[in-house]
Amino acid sequence: MKTGTRKTVLLVIGAAMVLTTAGCGGGLLSSGASGAATPSGPVKLGMVVPISGSSAPTGAYMKNGAQLAVDEINKAGGVLKGRKLELMVEDEACDAQQAVASANKVVSAGVVVSVGGYCSGATLPTLPIFQKANIPMIIPAANSQDLVKQGLANVFLINGTGKQQSTTALAFMKKSGFTTVALVDDNTSYSKDITTETQAQIVADGSVKVLLNTSVTAGESDYSAVVRAIMAKNPALVYWTGYYQEGGLIINQLKKAGFTGKVMVADGSVDPSLPKIAGAGAEGVFATMTQTPDTIKGAERWIANYKAAFNADPGPYSTQSYDAVRLAAKAIEDAGSTKGADIIKALEAIDGFSMFSGPLKFTPEHTLSSGGFVILVIKDGKFILNALQP
Repeated sequence: MKTGTRKTVLLVIGAAMVLTTAGCGGGLLSSGASGAATPSGPVKLGMVVPISGSSAPTGAYMKNGAQLAVDEINKAGGVLKGRKLELMVEDEACDAQQAVASANKVVSAGVVVSVGGYCSGATLPTLPIFQKANIPMIIPAANSQDLVKQGLANVFLINGTGKQQSTTALAFMKKSGFTTVALVDDNTSYSKDITTETQAQIVADGSVKVLLNTSVTAGESDYSAVVRAIMAKNPALVYWTGYYQEGGLIINQLKKAGFTGKVMVADGSVDPSLPKIAGAGAEGVFATMTQTPDTIKGAERWIANYKAAFNADPGPYSTQSYDAVRLAAKAIEDAGSTKGADIIKALEAIDGFSMFSGPLKFTPEHTLSSGGFVILVIKDGKFILNALQP
């Protein structure tokens, strides 16, 4: 992210906090345009996220963030003249088959908007399910370009895309003086998308040289083969674009092998578990990430509300999930309807809606105008904002 853009994002956070921590009153729940008559009863939102499996901790952050928004909106009067929101959460498990079953379940239950999606590889096969039912998808975390390449009218991403993340990664490499890099992914849609795009941008730019671009198999415990390959090339930087379980192991094994270069991870590895898995080798590891709650200026009150509600600290994608629900409520109100076509039209017309990432206006591809990526660094076992930003 360019410095000027980041300053703009931080300036709007204060205004966003006023809106989001005041029971979501005012602009969010203002009277929408009159639409088709809708029945009474709760308005159901579906959320398919990892509740089981190794990514379950992230799923819990997302579920809690979404529920916090639901509770605040309901306390403020709900939507469509008093109808309450109801959140239906089903397991994705970062598994395509499980995600499809869960998507079918929430569709059958009558949800009007989907506000889930963490693993891109599990979210992708759910797209035709929600499309067939004409249910808008506001995706808070999954961000592979594959999600938008199909050009589906009902799909909206409120996390920066893999392309936007790659742009930030390259800008940071150049500004930090890294001239060589090894790109390592786990061959999933999300991870491969970032390495492919990063390599393409690096080649086009010419300032950095890719010494290695390779894939590993997720779920293994021994990554000595890729460690040897990296050591043989001796890059100044390793950019891991997979998830934190494998990332932590690779970092740990690289450091034990004597690797003296730097490591950077993509957003799927930004989790409190990564430093624990990586051990001492985690100190100084960089990350490309949309901001987490504790790195957002002005989010202190929101964090306190989250802690009070769930007796736990918020983690990655809790704020994006919170905003996904708020955005769904805003679109339903603007549409004055729970019909999919009306909500999709309202989402496309959104202009300046305050979110943690800044004022929202979708591109024609239904992605964020600005990805909102920053550089984090691990210090004393925690991800914090890095002093040097691209």
